[in-house]
Amino acid sequence: MAGLDEIRMQVMWNRLISVVEEQALTLLRTAFSTSVREAGDLSAGVFSPDGLMLAQAVTGTPGHVNTMAEAVLHFLAEIPREEMYEGDCYVTNDPWKGTGHLHDITMVAPSFKDGQLVAFFACTAHVVDIGGRGFGADGKSVYEEGILIPIMKFAERGVVNRDLINILRNNVRESNQVVGDFYSLAACNEVGHRRLIDMMVETEMADLDALGTFIFDRSRAATLERIAALPVGAWDNDMTVDGYDTPIKLVAKLTVRDDEVNADFTGTDGASKWGINCPLIYSKAYACYAIKCVVAPDIPNNSASLAPFTVTSPENILNAKRPAPVSLRHVMGHMVPDLVLGALAKALPGQIIAEGAAALWNIHISVRPQDGVQGRRAEVLMFNSGGTGARPALDGLAATAFPSGVHTMPIEATEQTGPIIVWRKELRPDSGGAGRLRGGLGQVIEIAAAQGHEFDFSAMFDRVNHPARGRDGGQQGAAGVVELDDGTKLRPKGWQHIPAGRKLVLKAPGGGGFGPASERSEDAIQADRAAGYVTGKPT
Repeated sequence: MAGLDEIRMQVMWNRLISVVEEQALTLLRTAFSTSVREAGDLSAGVFSPDGLMLAQAVTGTPGHVNTMAEAVLHFLAEIPREEMYEGDCYVTNDPWKGTGHLHDITMVAPSFKDGQLVAFFACTAHVVDIGGRGFGADGKSVYEEGILIPIMKFAERGVVNRDLINILRNNVRESNQVVGDFYSLAACNEVGHRRLIDMMVETEMADLDALGTFIFDRSRAATLERIAALPVGAWDNDMTVDGYDTPIKLVAKLTVRDDEVNADFTGTDGASKWGINCPLIYSKAYACYAIKCVVAPDIPNNSASLAPFTVTSPENILNAKRPAPVSLRHVMGHMVPDLVLGALAKALPGQIIAEGAAALWNIHISVRPQDGVQGRRAEVLMFNSGGTGARPALDGLAATAFPSGVHTMPIEATEQTGPIIVWRKELRPDSGGAGRLRGGLGQVIEIAAAQGHEFDFSAMFDRVNHPARGRDGGQQGAAGVVELDDGTKLRPKGWQHIPAGRKLVLKAPGGGGFGPASERSEDAIQADRAAGYVTGKPT
């Protein structure tokens, strides 16, 4: 009988994952912003009545999922249980209690069955605009970066907070998109709730207590078993990245004990006066993700499987305190996996991926008609990726978002959001670092305003002055380039203007190689040349 109970619990666990996957797909289908609808910049999950993550949707990003696992506890600390009702929905974009910057909206909704609280559903998505200076690094404090929504009720007993909607509409540029995304997030949680209740009624479950215990006990035991197989000790790594106007040094010490893997960021440079700082909740999310990718990639992500991975840090750029500007927290946050994996490579030599482009090459475009021309204003957000580092047994992936995992929005969808034209989007030859295994290629993108329009853009790029390093003798990837089509170099961060008639050219960086280039097979070399991945020409 015990065996049958375990099988039943495993089936219920799989059902729960299917519930949150449908929850996430609802957000994909209904979202207004292309960053959500086309790129999958979101997360969704179900939590116990105590706020512990039971299951997460596969659809989504580690930065959203792992921060959401901690964010729900902040909601429970702010809203008393006696003030929670059926039909409620709570919201925040507080960077220190949500996912690290104002552009991410987190919503949490209680799930009741027969009048009893049985779960919470939570979801997160990036909205195209949140007011203030816009999505960029130029702010000197979080107060300049947009409207901050404290943890509050988006809806109570099914009635939407119209005052909040009115405040939003009067503080953002793309009010229809933003408000539409708020409703999409609420619908996402509602679908999760309905599917959960359907499941519980069908299986005659009064609550999720036994299932939660089953999930957490097995997840924690399996994770600890993997940690026990690691060598015990401590290893350091450091890396230098571009920063805003001066280079930034990131430092990590990875300590492996019998029941814990800790990443500590002592020695990392202090907080920046520009909006590239990262709250610890986001740095922690990507540090844990990197470790889990190596140590326990096949164990489902939940509170118990994440608990043995810990992060500590004094106040610095990876643990920025309020009111530091944090709009581009993803740039530093996406560097954290390469930083942590560099330390882990010393513990597990020959087994860890080389450095890659890491940070997304996002671009926010504010396009408007030229003086005297009738046209359209729009805010356009576009995701682009460089190459990943070469792997111990495979070449790196070209134009692939690691560690975030988001998709690149199709050009057709991007051009529909505003009067811009993407003239070129192709792989960047010779950008992958040479090695026994070649680094992944970056890409080249050319963008211009449509006729009669001009645009400003927010540069959010790194690896321009400090390219991805190779591993175990592999060579570095090509550095990124930001320029006009006439060769004029532009800054890798900050708002800048593109003159009428000119094109913006982005050359995303490549990933580092793995192993000495002299050991690459002749077949692989010929295949690279035949595909045009390697030409021997300057990039």
